[in-house]
Amino acid sequence: MSVLVYTESEEGKFKKTSYEVVSYARGIADMMNTTVTALAINAENTSELGLYGADKVLHIKNDKLNSFTANAYASAITQAVSQEGAKVIVVSSSANAKYLAPILAIDLNAGYASNVVALPESQSPFTVKRTAFTNKAFNHTEITTEIKIVGLSKNSYGLKESQKEAAEESFNPQLDDSQFNVEVKSVDKAKDKVTIADAEVVVSGGRGLKGPENWGMIEEMADILGAATACSKPVSDMGWRPHGEHVGQTGKPVASNLYIAIGISGAIQHLAGINSSKVKVVINSDPEAPFFKAADYGIVGDAFDIVPRLNEKLKEFKANNS
Repeated sequence: MSVLVYTESEEGKFKKTSYEVVSYARGIADMMNTTVTALAINAENTSELGLYGADKVLHIKNDKLNSFTANAYASAITQAVSQEGAKVIVVSSSANAKYLAPILAIDLNAGYASNVVALPESQSPFTVKRTAFTNKAFNHTEITTEIKIVGLSKNSYGLKESQKEAAEESFNPQLDDSQFNVEVKSVDKAKDKVTIADAEVVVSGGRGLKGPENWGMIEEMADILGAATACSKPVSDMGWRPHGEHVGQTGKPVASNLYIAIGISGAIQHLAGINSSKVKVVINSDPEAPFFKAADYGIVGDAFDIVPRLNEKLKEFKANNS
């Protein structure tokens, strides 16, 4: 009876969240004195999963699964659960996983807890700690069903190396055409950019930058830090930046290790979407900006003066420490 973990990959490469959910599954397995089975789909190097605690990898190679299709993926995972006799399934809190997990819960008659931030506090009853009220509070949820699905919040558990040898086993679930009821015609991606979902650092700009022509210093900082660029909702609404960069409660959630907000006042909807970030740095000319109350570090001043100087210092530091 292993703990089954679904690992996400893109173009054959595992996402960082995959290593975190495997690390977390390893922690649960150790509590239950059992093993970890990871399910990988069209991945290139499954041995990497062993480094974080997987004992076995079920590897699906199927070109029809190159693009995420929730029903087909749910069917594949359900069949893996049946084969392994798994009673605990671990997934991430990515957009795809949050779409997938409720379907799995129905198929498996399982309880599902999302936004989990720690290992179970007890096994009987199976109790997990979760964020609530847009990360302003925690609750403790009991999952009473025989099969349990845990959705791990990004950056809540971290990566923990186990250095295990993961045995790979080919897995070929039975999938029919009815499960591919959504057809992906094309996927447009930003090239040579760090995505917000995978970024360790996010540099975000707001209306205080006064126009799209001033975004060069934001992109320069992001390039120096290897960060993703983001923006507030008004900025994307005005067409200064793509809607794909809008972060906040109504945009993309951010759970980066470092979030730098430049010229963003800090409306409650924005803060709700970035509260999971570990360290928040705010640069704003208004000392009364609400964002300062949520910030770990704040700089009061003109972004057009501070950011270029900060970029020069960052480049100097990087050159001296590379």
